[in-house]
Order: sequence, then C-alpha cells, then structure tokens
Amino acid sequence: MSVDVVFLEPCFPANQREFVRALHAVGARVTGIGERPKESLDDELRTWLSHYEQVGNVTDAEQVARVVKRLQSVVKFDRLEAVVEAHVTAAAAVRERCGIEGTSVRTTFLCRDKPSMKDALRAAGVPCAQSLGSGDRAEIRDFAARVGYPLIVKPRDAAGASGTHKVSNDQELAAALTACGVDRGASVAIEEFIEGHEGFYDTLTIDGRVAHEFVCHYYPNVLEAMRTRWISPQFVATNRVDSAPGYAELKELGRKVISALGIGTSATHMEWFYGPKGLKFSEIGCRPPGVRAWDLYATGNDIDIYREWAMAVVHGRPSQPLSRRQSAGVIALRPDRDGRISHYDGVDAVRDRFGEYLIDWHLPAPGTPTQPVEAGYMANAWVRMKHPDYDTLRGMLDFVGQTLKVRAR
Repeated sequence: MSVDVVFLEPCFPANQREFVRALHAVGARVTGIGERPKESLDDELRTWLSHYEQVGNVTDAEQVARVVKRLQSVVKFDRLEAVVEAHVTAAAAVRERCGIEGTSVRTTFLCRDKPSMKDALRAAGVPCAQSLGSGDRAEIRDFAARVGYPLIVKPRDAAGASGTHKVSNDQELAAALTACGVDRGASVAIEEFIEGHEGFYDTLTIDGRVAHEFVCHYYPNVLEAMRTRWISPQFVATNRVDSAPGYAELKELGRKVISALGIGTSATHMEWFYGPKGLKFSEIGCRPPGVRAWDLYATGNDIDIYREWAMAVVHGRPSQPLSRRQSAGVIALRPDRDGRISHYDGVDAVRDRFGEYLIDWHLPAPGTPTQPVEAGYMANAWVRMKHPDYDTLRGMLDFVGQTLKVRAR
C-alpha cells in the first residue's frame, strides 16, 4: 500500500530535493508545498513529486493548512514532514489541525524554546545548565547574581550559535539584552556557561526508538569558532561510537532526552558538553543537523542517509546497518581579511598528500566576495575528508588548516 506524504519546501535549501528523492524511491507519493512557482521546478524534481502547491510562506501555518485541507478531500495524507528548523513549528500546527501523524506541537515547542526545553528535561532528570527564560531585566539580573558569570544569552528559539552572546559582567549582560531585543519586548534564554568539550549526537528515531546514531566533535567549541578569524574550525564524525566506552553515557543521555520530549519518528540533532561538571545536555532539534553533516555520516557509514530517513518515515524501519568504516570531517577555511578572494596557498600540498582521503572541497574563485566569520562553517572555503582512523583524520584536518590559506584583498 502506498503512503502519501506532504513535504514542506522541496526546493530550498538545495538538499531539500534529496528528501523528496528518497521518499519517492521508497515508494511514497509525495505532495510538495513550497514558495516557488511550479514552473521553476526542474524535470527531475517534478518526476519525484506526485503533486505540487505554491504558498506565499511555508512558515505560515494558516496558508499551509488551507492547502492541505483542500487536498484532503481527495487524498488521505499519512505524514507531513518538515526538516528545516524554521519550518518545523508550522508543520506541527498543520498536522494538529489536519489530523496527520508526525511530531506534535508540544514536542516541536519544547525543541525550539530553550528555557522550556531545559525545564522539561531537568524534571526528567537530565543534567542541564541552569537557565531562565525572561524579558524582565530585573529578573535576569537576579538570575545572574545567583548563578554567577559567565552566562550565555540568546534568543529563545535560536539555532546553534545564532544570536548568542557570552557575557562576563553586568555591563556585557546589559548590552547583550539590548542586542537581543529585550527593550522591544523580546524574551530571551539566559544560561549558566558550561565549560568543557562540545559535540553533537544525532539520530534517526522511529516511534521513539533510536534506529541510527552518530556522534560529532567540535574543534574548538562553536562559540569560539564563530568569533575568531584565525581559527580554522572543524567538526568530525567519529566511527568509534560503538567501540569506545566513553560513548555509552552519551547514548544513554540522548535516549533519555528523546523520551522526555516525546520525539517519535524524526531526525534529531542534539548538542552536548563534557567538562569538569560531567556530561551536560545543551539543546536539541527535531530535525536533521545543518552544515551538511549528514553527508559525513553517509560517507563514513556507506549509506544513503536520505533513504534511511525516508524508510523511517514511510516504512517505520531502517534499510541497512551502519558500517562505521570511516570517520569523516570538515574544516572551515577563513579568508585572512574581509574583501574579495585573491588566491590560495597550499592547495597542491594538500591534494598531493591527501588526495585519496578527500571527499570534496569548496574553494570559491578569485574575485568572490568573502563572507564574515560568523556566517558559519561553509560560508567561505572548506575541505571535507575521511579516514578509517579518527586520530589520523584529526591530524590530516590540522595539516589542512595549517597549510591551505585563503588570501583576500
């Protein structure tokens, strides 16, 4: 029996089409709802979609629900899926209004609103940083006096390090609150700063059970990486998840989080810290990771990860085991200044030494405008590599960072 799936925004960003491809490949009939006109869809995407509807804004639940309800007069939709952080809240609201299976409004809210997320997880016994959600400067100052500096200030629904401030005194706190819009009525998340190594734990979860799991490590932590030009930051997916004993605690924590938040069948992306205070949960999203981390998982484990996601959604099971054959990572290469790229140093040295271990790389052409450091890991140049040994791969990525230089003028 065929399964009918609504998929939000099949065109943008670029890898959205891979989810549609995979759904079609495992036998689903896919209805796409997006913001681009139907005429702009390429022939391949049209082949994968059984139907397409245009709306003005896919984050507007009212618009999307009107389309879905109209289509439900002729189609019984089994699932409605969204895999972009900005889309998940609207998707959950539409599911609820239209009686379609998938991640609930409650779960979606808890996976986006950082203070509520941590309140729910603390109640479930998950170790988290002390936190507060507030738009009241006096209440925030009281929290700072009780917990002590440094603190983290960020929007309640921030993704990753977006809009995040680390503050070390009352003056920096006041400035961060202004930057986050507290004076304009915004409520923000205030958190205890947790010292330690940072990484992420990602899953494909089916009916609350982890079917596939992956672990990445950041070098250095995200906040430092997004603020410091001279650093060439990395994140590396390890293939030691099932063999190194230290990951058992992380797996247990991740499963406890998934259960407490009521995540059923979904991709998940969970950030964590490990340091002097032990293993601490940071935050989670009920969607795949960004920055094309899934490409690393696919390469390291010899799978079509989009197909694995589609199998979870459509058939409630994975289709193949993970090989854990290789670790895989990415290193971001920042231009030495803002401006336009003039040239690269060290390209041949990297290619000659590590050609067989290169997955791919992106070296924007000379004349390309540079992007600011805080724009992220793949905003400028980057290199992705693989190797069966995690420590060897780390050394290779370090060599790339020391050798391949992006020059701008």
